[in-house]
Amino acid sequence: MARKSAGLLIFRHTGNRRAEVLLGHPGGPFWHRKDAGAWTIPKGLVGADEDPLLAAQRETTEELGLKICGEFHWLGSYTQPGGKLVLVWAVEP
Repeated sequence: MARKSAGLLIFRHTGNRRAEVLLGHPGGPFWHRKDAGAWTIPKGLVGADEDPLLAAQRETTEELGLKICGEFHWLGSYTQPGGKLVLVWAVEP
């Protein structure tokens, strides 16, 4: 069974029909001095019996230190080159 990851695309409207999104940059020596293709949404692994949306909320809280509340909108999923399935919701806190 493929590994699953879940995350949130956090956004806000800034006026003039513009939106800003929150992206993070992985840390550690592998990502040092790498920017191209390195930016991502807060996400993490989904436990075996865990609800994916709750996993996305948990991971976001762990990574940002903030509990994100709002109306969550399912965006879809994609498969990373390594085979991991990523499930994504959007939210405007």
